[in-house]
Amino acid sequence: MVYMKFWEDTDHRTYTVLKKIAIVLWASIVAGLLIVLYFIMSTASGDLPSFADLENPNYDEASIIYDINGTPFGKYYIENREIIPYRQLSPFVIKSLLATEDIRFHRHSGIDFKALFRVAFKTILLQKESSGGGSTISQQLAKLLYKRKSLYGMGKIRRSITLLRTKIQEWITAVKLERSYTKEEIMAMYLNKFEFINGAHGIQAAAQTYFGKNQNKLSLDQAALLVGMLKNPSLYNPIRFPENATIRRNVVLNQTEKYFDVDSLVHDSIKNKLVDMSLFVREAHDTGPAPYFRSELTKWLKTLFEKEDIKKADGTDYNIYTDGLKIYTTIDLKYQKYAEQAVKDHMKSLQERYWKVWKNRNPWTYDSDSEQRKIRQASLNRKIKESERYLKLHDKYLSGTKLAIQQVYDEIPLNENVIKTLIDLEQDPKSWKNEEIINYLGQKNIKPYKQIVQTDSLFLPLKSNYLKLQEDYPKIFAKPIQMEVFAYNEDNFELKEMSPLDSVKYHNQHLQASLLAVHPRTGHIKAWVGGPGFSYFKYDHVNSRRQVGSTIKPFVYATAISLMGISPCQSYEDIQYTIAPGDSGFNVLKEWSPSNANGEFSRNMYNLYQGLLYSKNSITVRLIKEMGNVDVIREMLDNAGISKTATYPNGDLIVPNVPSICLGSMDLTLHEMAGAYTTFANDGIYTEPIFAYRIEDKSGRIIYSNAPETRRAINSLFNGVMVDMLKNNVGGGYGLGVKTPIGGKTGTTNDYADGWFMSITPELVTGVWVGGDDKWIRFLSLNDGQGFIMARPIVQKFIQHLEADSLSGYKSDTEFPTPPSDLLDFINCEKYKQKSVIEEQNVNKLNLREDQFDFQWEDEYETEKTDSLKIIDTKPDTII
Repeated sequence: MVYMKFWEDTDHRTYTVLKKIAIVLWASIVAGLLIVLYFIMSTASGDLPSFADLENPNYDEASIIYDINGTPFGKYYIENREIIPYRQLSPFVIKSLLATEDIRFHRHSGIDFKALFRVAFKTILLQKESSGGGSTISQQLAKLLYKRKSLYGMGKIRRSITLLRTKIQEWITAVKLERSYTKEEIMAMYLNKFEFINGAHGIQAAAQTYFGKNQNKLSLDQAALLVGMLKNPSLYNPIRFPENATIRRNVVLNQTEKYFDVDSLVHDSIKNKLVDMSLFVREAHDTGPAPYFRSELTKWLKTLFEKEDIKKADGTDYNIYTDGLKIYTTIDLKYQKYAEQAVKDHMKSLQERYWKVWKNRNPWTYDSDSEQRKIRQASLNRKIKESERYLKLHDKYLSGTKLAIQQVYDEIPLNENVIKTLIDLEQDPKSWKNEEIINYLGQKNIKPYKQIVQTDSLFLPLKSNYLKLQEDYPKIFAKPIQMEVFAYNEDNFELKEMSPLDSVKYHNQHLQASLLAVHPRTGHIKAWVGGPGFSYFKYDHVNSRRQVGSTIKPFVYATAISLMGISPCQSYEDIQYTIAPGDSGFNVLKEWSPSNANGEFSRNMYNLYQGLLYSKNSITVRLIKEMGNVDVIREMLDNAGISKTATYPNGDLIVPNVPSICLGSMDLTLHEMAGAYTTFANDGIYTEPIFAYRIEDKSGRIIYSNAPETRRAINSLFNGVMVDMLKNNVGGGYGLGVKTPIGGKTGTTNDYADGWFMSITPELVTGVWVGGDDKWIRFLSLNDGQGFIMARPIVQKFIQHLEADSLSGYKSDTEFPTPPSDLLDFINCEKYKQKSVIEEQNVNKLNLREDQFDFQWEDEYETEKTDSLKIIDTKPDTII
């Protein structure tokens, strides 16, 4: 009985426990189902495309750039796309797509459960990393319509939940698509929507970009390559990774042969060949007029929207590539055409002269000590590694390993400098704590970088491939090959045989130029040229900082005349003046005694007209001493738009409080100088240069308008004096041969590294800078390298072109603003303006014929210069 009782109690307790377990299990199952149901419902009610969205899919809309006359001359777009209906799709594209991506496409309703189970079984149970894809074409289209959230920075659990939620949303969207469209429409939408990178959006643009033909003309292997890119266009990019693209193309060909009746024998021979990209042509945004301006406009627009907090009605940011904006600029395409032509015409002859001067000379070693040679060689090495040819080598040697590492470490930066730093850190682990290393690599990246170097097996191939690249590229760059290089001809290039190293040197030795033309009253920038050829020289010199030389002197003279009341007829002796330590107001640490450009002092007397005309440093220094400090000049520059408080990133003032700025020793931009010179052309009122005056959204609503900032910088009377002095600089024997009332000032810097000419007319301020990207790319004598020779002819040609075209809109008969009536009394030193005792004879001889301003140098230039150029070279005071 006791025994029976024991087992009865035991059975009861067991039953009770099992009952509780069953209740918990059922409760857990119900709760789990409810949670899953809630998860699915909340996901389904989330941010999904509506049926209306699916019925009217959104394609990005280009933004258009207009000139001042309403003529479009550029556009911003991401999607170079042409919509192709299903009936026009290539049969090869359709077969390749179905065979590779979704062979049961016509038998499912958006979700292929058989494929999903296959992927789950192989991935989870068999632990196969490569188990094929489970996404249907409808799901892949859903991915394009429904933007996935970034997983960057998420933990594993959150990342898994986000991925699951995203997958469910894509499934639901795929089902919606199947209910909204026919199978054929879905396939066409997918191929039209997909981005094939390299600027190709949609199958038609891809065919034209990669193979130079319409998609319906593609061969099977070409169609297979494009379909192969659908899996991962970056990894299977045939330009960067031709080997990867070839392998993927062959996979698509095999699948197509498996499911469709195609000629396998023909394509067996193709499979053994690397993909042929000889017909690849990427549509460029930089074709057409004003490419440098459009490049600058791009950067300005992005900054503008952020700075001014310009947003759409829904609060989201504008995208210039997709939102269909209309950008109205101040550029006048007629002015732009003549500006580009003037630069090209003069720079062609100037470059020819450069090659003659530097024949049998090496700019990277000429007239340099060991330290300077190191600097020049480092600059050359940097340019080699910035070249397109080297970047392709970099991709060939390193991109595969870099991509594998970045897939694990969330796109962590791995440029060459980083790789070199990591290799150095492997050799010297103590340096991980070095503050400079931490700042360079970034504090948040130190841990993953350490893991890459110390534990990741991928670091070894990364290191060995990098070292192999450093070993191989000098040999590759030394081998001569046929290539296209820049040339001053109609095509802007010519075919030459040279080594890639010589190509880098060849292009680096091309003198650069920039031109900016501004209307002095409206501030409208009418023409913008940033270099001699955008296809080869991307750097825009309108905003590059270079020493300005004597073009700054008119502001020193204006300060002396307006602040000190010094008459322009006042004369000073041409001797060496010194500002010494202890001189009140200057705070110099050592004596400053600048010489004239030719190193000589004539001891003649010069009034201010003559001092500015002959650019006498001695007269400028004397004026500085008369004023007693540099602050008054910095204040004048500030009023004329050149900020006295602006600094470099290291905190140094761009316009420092030192006397040498009065001779142009500081680095300013052509943009700043052109703005400052509007002061002289506009009756003493500074006008801020602007290049965009209105922006509209795609519905025509104005979202931005702009008017230039203006302020008086110089009294009208004293500005009238400065206009007369600037006109005197280009009068008489130094005339430009134009009908327009004009004034100007040249500028030349040390070692002839920079040549400037700033001009004013009643309708236009035009500035030109010429020089090398590196300061050792220069002429070797004042006769070749002064602003009078390098820069001034460009302004001359530009204005002559405008005057010759009656339809240009340029008014050559407009006069400068009328100054106050007492101006004539103030400048009554007419007979002293141009001729000094010693120079009078030479000036009379310098009646240059118009054709001599074309500067067509002869081969025997070194020994038989023209008389006019001899005068410039040998007279006591050279025009600077």
